[in-house]
Amino acid sequence: MHTGLRITAFAAALAATFGTAYGVGTGMDPIVADSAPAPHDEHDERRGPGEETSRPEEGGGHGAHESEGAPAGGLAISEGGYTLDLATPRVTAGQRTELRFTVRDASGEAVTAYRREHDKELHLVVASRDLVTYRHLHPTRAADGTWSTPVDLPAAGGYRVFADFTPAGKDAQNLTLGADLAASGRYEPARLPAPDRTARADGYEVELAGSLRPGTASELTLKVSRDGEPVSDLQPYLGAYGHLVALRSGDLAYLHVHPNGAPGDGTTEPGPEISFTATAPSDGTYRLFLDFRHGDEVHTAAFTVRAGSAPDATETAPTAPPEHSDGHGH
Repeated sequence: MHTGLRITAFAAALAATFGTAYGVGTGMDPIVADSAPAPHDEHDERRGPGEETSRPEEGGGHGAHESEGAPAGGLAISEGGYTLDLATPRVTAGQRTELRFTVRDASGEAVTAYRREHDKELHLVVASRDLVTYRHLHPTRAADGTWSTPVDLPAAGGYRVFADFTPAGKDAQNLTLGADLAASGRYEPARLPAPDRTARADGYEVELAGSLRPGTASELTLKVSRDGEPVSDLQPYLGAYGHLVALRSGDLAYLHVHPNGAPGDGTTEPGPEISFTATAPSDGTYRLFLDFRHGDEVHTAAFTVRAGSAPDATETAPTAPPEHSDGHGH
């Protein structure tokens, strides 16, 4: 991941939608799941400033519209000579499982050398196809190149696993590869939460200002408060005061947006506002997940937003049952 916007890719096994859920994280990378409000009101939501980095991916369900903006990422399992080899394509919902995978080069060999970015060699995101459950994980790499991390997904259905990394090497480029993951169990389709400019997570309230626009860079500002008071002492998390991931409803095209500024740069304040710059690759409905650290814990707030003239993605999906959130995994 890079400071600025990165449009990279991630996705899993099942089709679904996006929503404005809220997330929380304690101790482990976040799992975000919320009750979805009934469909309705189209409070148009959008984003903020930052530098964007995008990774062209193949596939995706937006055809000609893709050319309107930056290319979407996370839609392909292979790109640039690298392949995401997911050794654990199925798990059981509600059961803690060791998720294992390997990144392989063009010759089929496991990659064992990476460039560290935002304090990690590789960032892993797992999201449900209905975008109600989200986790930002930091797996451990063995000497043979095998990555592993425990995961406990709360609901059955299709998920997408996104590996965001940069191989070592002078001219290596950042990549986001995506693979499908299925969680077995009783499946109940969820409705994408309706757009809202305010999200709540673990007693915190986060307000979103700005718009996400297709093909145009725009600034998104997120303001964190607690008990009605602005939070002005956010703690650095992975080298920043906040991390923003955006997933496009329908195909789960992945955008990784990084904040403008960094802790210790002499100008960036530790809250209450965190600003990003983002560009949507196309019209559509997107789900935004903001990770921030305060009180020595990582919290996640989630929003549903629309870019351009996107239709209401909740119209055909049934209402989501009440959900819960777990913590962040490292």
